[in-house]
Amino acid sequence: MTTPHNAAAVPPPATRDHLARVFAQYPIEVVAADDVWLTTRDGRRILDLYGGHAVASLGYGHPRWLEALEHQAREVSFQSNAVPMDVRARAATRLIEFAGLPLDTVFFVNSGAEANENALRLACRTTGRGRVVAMEGSFHGRSAAAAAVTWGSEKWYGFPQRPFAVDFVPRRDARALESAITDDTAAVIVEPVQGVGGAFDMGREYLEAVASRCRATGALLIFDEVQCGVGRTGYPFAANLYGVVPDMLTTAKALGAGFPVGALLLSPGLAGELKLGELGTTFGGGPMACAVIEAVLAAIDEEKLLDNVRAVSALIRDRCVLGPVTGIQGEGFLLGLRTRMPARDVHAALLERDILTGTSGDPQVLRLLPPFTLGAAHVEMLAAALAGLTP
Repeated sequence: MTTPHNAAAVPPPATRDHLARVFAQYPIEVVAADDVWLTTRDGRRILDLYGGHAVASLGYGHPRWLEALEHQAREVSFQSNAVPMDVRARAATRLIEFAGLPLDTVFFVNSGAEANENALRLACRTTGRGRVVAMEGSFHGRSAAAAAVTWGSEKWYGFPQRPFAVDFVPRRDARALESAITDDTAAVIVEPVQGVGGAFDMGREYLEAVASRCRATGALLIFDEVQCGVGRTGYPFAANLYGVVPDMLTTAKALGAGFPVGALLLSPGLAGELKLGELGTTFGGGPMACAVIEAVLAAIDEEKLLDNVRAVSALIRDRCVLGPVTGIQGEGFLLGLRTRMPARDVHAALLERDILTGTSGDPQVLRLLPPFTLGAAHVEMLAAALAGLTP
């Protein structure tokens, strides 16, 4: 039996653990973690530059995160949205203040896919239109609507039909926007910095062109900041970095730093149209999730982690174009290292040197999504490892 790159062999039936075999897995078993380090069962100490798919924004074992979870679990572990809770209101207020955008309402959910699902549904219902424009290379989730606007999802979509018509446009091609975004378009959904697409940054000029065309046609603009948001670009959101404001913004991953959370941020106009019962969720906005959101945003602010992301990101760009790396794209701590050799081979070679990175939908791009606490010494470790690889 052969083993795929970066994946462990599936164990024989006698030793199966009853988990669905749908994930290729790295050939390591993690049993402990602290800050930016993973410890494996066989005693290896691995530098985590992937952060569990961009989730571990504070690293592992952050004291503020642990304290928030323990305190809220002892106080009230769960109540539904049918019961008002101060911790939920505080988390929403803190998120809106952190964002610093003209978006004033939060709908808490459990994941990025759920946030995108609700954003797309609101766009169709609000506009009464039935077409959505998305970008080539995009990834928005695996639920019905989110997967419909994910590039290449027809390979695994599974549903008999999409809930709306979808038009995909080339990335950074402003000329394609006029014919694609029309009076029939309900929404345009875009990752300001694509994650799975290879840490591909759309840039201010292109996003301004998208926003302008949306205004001209009445289409709603959705920023999917599930992977690039909550400080990962070195700014609260990529919307802040690029100075372009969407009608809706979705986020998750770094927002919970390991606890499942997601959020949909809405403009005042859209929020004003909401009616009781229009949106719903069982676990979204649960008290433990909201306590974690407060703790994560407080830590980012008080520990000046946005400054750290910007400074260390600049250091990566300066020090890590060597060995098999020919260039670096993306923003902040959502970076793509463009490689001469297949990225999966670089990934495997780095893991042998106790550094965990990620691959992407672009076979020549290695992704870095480290915790915001990454430091200069860690960058030097990466640079030394890259220098030792044969291009």
